[in-house]
Amino acid sequence: MLAQETIRRKRDGATLSPDEIAAFIRGLTNGTVADSQIAAFAMAVWFKGMSSAETVALTLAMRDSGDVLDWSELDRPVADKHSTGGVGDNVSLMLAPIAAACGLAVPMISGRGLGHTGGTLDKLESIAGYTIHPSTALFRKTVREAGCAIIGQTSDLAPADRRLYAIRDVTATVDSVPLITASILSKKLAAGLHSLVLDVKLGNGAFMTDRGEADLLARSLVDVANGAGVKTSALITDMDQPLADAAGNAVELANCLAFLRGEKTGTRLESIVLSFAAEMLTVSGLESDPATARAKAERALSSGAAAETFARMVHMLGGPANFLDRPAAHLPIAPVIVPVTAPTSGHLAQCDTRGIGVAVIQLGGGRTLPDQRIDHRVGFDSLLPLGTWVEKGQEIGRVHAASASEAEDAANRLLELYTIRPDASVQRPEIVARISA
Repeated sequence: MLAQETIRRKRDGATLSPDEIAAFIRGLTNGTVADSQIAAFAMAVWFKGMSSAETVALTLAMRDSGDVLDWSELDRPVADKHSTGGVGDNVSLMLAPIAAACGLAVPMISGRGLGHTGGTLDKLESIAGYTIHPSTALFRKTVREAGCAIIGQTSDLAPADRRLYAIRDVTATVDSVPLITASILSKKLAAGLHSLVLDVKLGNGAFMTDRGEADLLARSLVDVANGAGVKTSALITDMDQPLADAAGNAVELANCLAFLRGEKTGTRLESIVLSFAAEMLTVSGLESDPATARAKAERALSSGAAAETFARMVHMLGGPANFLDRPAAHLPIAPVIVPVTAPTSGHLAQCDTRGIGVAVIQLGGGRTLPDQRIDHRVGFDSLLPLGTWVEKGQEIGRVHAASASEAEDAANRLLELYTIRPDASVQRPEIVARISA
């Protein structure tokens, strides 16, 4: 079956058969389909969409492009969470060890940044020695002994998605519901999960800026995953401002450690993390009551068990044994760190969240080409949440940059991205909706 014929049929709005989709994905995996053809296919899907049956076929073909893990030897439920991507969204870094400390096994296969959004793998690569592509044996050992492992796709797991993922990132085809669905679920199904919880972002920092689009994506993900035998629910969450008070790679790792030390209580980030922990525990069947599940997650965090689990995972995957105690010795630090101050007094009323993600890329913290090296040191931190009253001259955030000129440009850009008004605007709740089968 010719790849160009499959592309032409999808370009013209035809419904592709499972055999056509499987053949194209086989070619993508074995290298007989060129990057240009993959890009053309992705753009055709972006414009013409896919039916539910096509999306299921694409997901299963991508899952079956490599191995599918079996965790039958474990005595605990195997669960995971995935986010559709946002700015300052480092939830996975804290959630995986919390869930593991509560009794779940969490084999979390994550991705790099897509478009303006940050990637969990890019953040973890800030840690000296951390191996994001371990052997399957080490991956399994880490899940078994630490309770969780956050890694990238190994060469054996959903290799078709790895190639398609990189091309989508640089061809403006990220925000396609069928492609997002297949990308997320092919990795998750290959990981051998029993249950899955999805974080579908909604807002000006998400790929889905419209509530209807977010509902459509959440429903697509939930239906396809449940149809494939993985018990799945989704929470639609707000992304009209950075979730953490940091956006970048090493700065979000530092934020993660502060969270695990109990220094981010009362924040939007804490609310989201604990909500997802409770959802994971109930969807997996480990707990039956959401309130009991949330209390269990709170205890795992406050007792230090989650922090210990995170430290164990980092060390088993090649990171330093004392990372939790001496993070500054193992995280890269930008040579220039400058404050950004409010030009006038008022409430932080709005921000262009996508613009903040783009500004991180412009600092060197993201990619414009698939194989581009990034600067893990750069980004923003100490960002104040929307609704905060600030006085003129008060710090509203800090820039981490490689040079003074880049820091100055980024500081000016950050000021352009925030709106300060006398009156406080009404903010959307952190959890917008829950979607289940």
